Amino acid sequence: ILKQCSIKHEYEGKWNEKSRLTTCDPHNKRTVVNSNTPQEVEAKKEIIFTYDVEYQESDVKWASRWDAYLLMNDDQIHWFSIVNSLMIVLFLSGMVAMIMLRTLYRDISRYNELETQEEAQEETGWKLVHGDVFRPPSNSDLLCVYVGTGVQFLGMVLVTMIFAVFGFLSPSNRGGLMTAMLLLWVFMGIFAGYASARLYKMFKGAEWKKLAFWTACMFPGIVFAIFFVLNAIIWGQKSSGAVPFGTMFALVLMWFGISVPLVFVGGYVGFKKPAIEDPVRTNKIPRQIPEQAWYMNPTFSILIGGILPFGAVFIELFFILTSIWLNQFYYIFGFLFLVFIILLITCAEITIVLCYFQLCSEDYLWWWRSYLTSGSSALYLFLYATFYFFTKLEITKLVSGLLYFGYMLIASYAFFVLTGTIGFYACFWFTRLIYSSVK
Repeated sequence: ILKQCSIKHEYEGKWNEKSRLTTCDPHNKRTVVNSNTPQEVEAKKEIIFTYDVEYQESDVKWASRWDAYLLMNDDQIHWFSIVNSLMIVLFLSGMVAMIMLRTLYRDISRYNELETQEEAQEETGWKLVHGDVFRPPSNSDLLCVYVGTGVQFLGMVLVTMIFAVFGFLSPSNRGGLMTAMLLLWVFMGIFAGYASARLYKMFKGAEWKKLAFWTACMFPGIVFAIFFVLNAIIWGQKSSGAVPFGTMFALVLMWFGISVPLVFVGGYVGFKKPAIEDPVRTNKIPRQIPEQAWYMNPTFSILIGGILPFGAVFIELFFILTSIWLNQFYYIFGFLFLVFIILLITCAEITIVLCYFQLCSEDYLWWWRSYLTSGSSALYLFLYATFYFFTKLEITKLVSGLLYFGYMLIASYAFFVLTGTIGFYACFWFTRLIYSSVK
């Protein structure tokens, strides 16, 4: 507790570390309680002041010490955000429930009761593409790499948030938060290799070592390249904010020394397991896809699919951007964790709904579209970051603008990988479920 402050002091001779104040000397039992007259501040003149501090033992626990500084005055906004997101989830859950009821109880029972081939020919919709729906997509290796990377990213984010919610990560120590995320990313590499290899073997791939290498290097390589260019720009400005060469070397060492071997271990284990069997047999000749309605155009449906996941998180995104770029503390990890769960559910449900409509229109190319549908929310994230830059920030220098958009590009790319993987696995589960019920 700061008890008092005194100014307008005097001393004899030339000032040094051993000088004593003539107006406040405890050795001579001369103390100043407080200055009665303020001191006039003049240019190039020294100001001498003293202050007294009294330390008192506090009954507040260490984990709650930040509560005085982190008093939340805008919790109503967050609750409105949560309620808004929950409404989106309930709406999508209702649609998914209707689809599942219609699909699993009415469509499947009627389809299984058909007695003749002629009656089966008259059927339309998702049942007609059962012989092509599990046909491996184009660029299946790349899809496996992105899915594995998404699993790695999902594990990192989930564990980091759990630690933050339980108070293990202080909001004041941003370096600790970043260090924890990097370490978790490195050790989650084993799950990336496993997930990508399992999917790769289902697509009848054989070169799992090549796949493991791309899974370990593709996403981190792109992010590291962007980060290195941005850091080189800061180096060019001779800024103290540049990451030292030693730290960069340590990051590369963690990448190739720990993450890459773990991805290979996960890939080996995943590839040795039996391949995932398709619930229905795939035809040798691909079925021709009929002409689609304008609203089922891949680009349109993909862009539409990203709106709701972004809408579920954009209010929380505002507070995160404010924390990063306007030096405010972000401490409401409980809200963030709840919003993250809502994001997972929203991505899964909107992708399932759009995938069902796609299959009903006899378009069986769902693999990549399921990934891109929920992943397109990253595009809206980057557009919102651009809007935030021009409306909330007062950045005029070119270098500062490049840094902002460079880092937000990395964040958007990571968000794309995360949300895309969630949507892909949701559709993967949905299609296997409905087609396993067909005779």
